[in-house]
Amino acid sequence: MIYVEGFIAAVPAANKAAYIEHATKASSLLKEFGVRRMFESWGDDVPDGKVTDFRKSVQAKDGEVVVFSWFEYPSRQVRDAANEKMSKDPRMADMGSSMPFDGQRMIFSGFESLLDEGPRGRTGYVDGFVVPVLTSKKEAYRQFAGRHAPMFIEYGALRVVEAWGDDVRDGKVTDFKKAVQATGAENVVYSWIEWSSKAARDAGWQKVMADERMKPDHANTPPFDGKRMFYGGFSSILDV
Repeated sequence: MIYVEGFIAAVPAANKAAYIEHATKASSLLKEFGVRRMFESWGDDVPDGKVTDFRKSVQAKDGEVVVFSWFEYPSRQVRDAANEKMSKDPRMADMGSSMPFDGQRMIFSGFESLLDEGPRGRTGYVDGFVVPVLTSKKEAYRQFAGRHAPMFIEYGALRVVEAWGDDVRDGKVTDFKKAVQATGAENVVYSWIEWSSKAARDAGWQKVMADERMKPDHANTPPFDGKRMFYGGFSSILDV
């Protein structure tokens, strides 16, 4: 099982190339510190929500695009050791001072994987989700996700990951809990579905939603408040 450091940021559309260059430079250092995979994706199909959404989560301004990204580690211990090294490395400090986006509105936290399934493959497109779930319903959520993941894989998904909040940090401006308006009894789930392309994603979702197994019944009742969940589609810009 993996440990995930999940990120959401608002980046000026005009800074896309600069953002990719910045992330690419950081990737070699992150590998040195123990990151197994670094994935960056650019907002493509990010809908506005009535209560919450990706743009609200980072207070995105006009002209800014939401980036959904994550680091994968083999364990929290490796993640913690990596963060300790990063905090003392002057190269990371230099990169932090030249970020092509507003770091104060970026949100990030650590998540332990609940589910990680799929045949894998070259990822071209990602569906990202952030969900508030009652801590008492952790197992119910795991079972809910476990019933649906095989269906997405059957219809073309390369990988389905569900990660449970483990080191969810409070932010001065924004954070994951604020983003989903989490209550004191709720935790945050950070999850994604990987696809080979947007076309594969669109076709896959069409088949999933038409499947008889998706009809409303007791087994398909989500164990969370769907009005405060938010989601979006993102194009891959860096996968190392």
